[in-house]
Amino acid sequence: MAGLACFGTGIAFFVRSELGVPPWDVFHQGISKHTGLGLGTVLIIVAFFVLLLWIPLKLKPGLGTLLNAIEIGLVENIAQDVIQKSDVLAVRIIYMVAGLTIIAVGSGLYIGAEFGSGPRDGLMLGLNKRFGISVRLARTVVEISVMIIGLFLGGHIGFGTFVFALGIGPMVQVTLRLFKMSRASLDAAAGEASEQ
Repeated sequence: MAGLACFGTGIAFFVRSELGVPPWDVFHQGISKHTGLGLGTVLIIVAFFVLLLWIPLKLKPGLGTLLNAIEIGLVENIAQDVIQKSDVLAVRIIYMVAGLTIIAVGSGLYIGAEFGSGPRDGLMLGLNKRFGISVRLARTVVEISVMIIGLFLGGHIGFGTFVFALGIGPMVQVTLRLFKMSRASLDAAAGEASEQ
């Protein structure tokens, strides 16, 4: 739960940086602009829609999957209200770096707990298992697709989007090792990170 809270907080830092958000959050931002719902609320709704895609892929959610679907969005809503906006570029860069670091730590914690993958990660793993698509290709296609849709809906990409895309894999690999997951999970995480 601490890891998921970190993840939601990290997304809020990216939003407040106004330098670009992670690819999925470009999609969430676009929906938020059209519905008037808070970004965190959109995260929760989209997570449950993504879980519906698990059915034809024959995936089963775990406790961590359900907590992921709910907690990250709730925490993001709260954290975005708490974190102050800034017009100072140096502060915004610090927000972006803090967001990336906090998301990496959160990922290491929640993946390390081994209670099930998040809805979006599970979708990519399911495409791999069901159709033999590599995790790297599945992740790339899904994330680029939702990002493009998000752009058309009014979401924003920026420098932060690319910092996230390039930095999150290596940083999560480090945090997974810091939180000493089981050997099998470390091997799987290393394989997944190398495919990202």
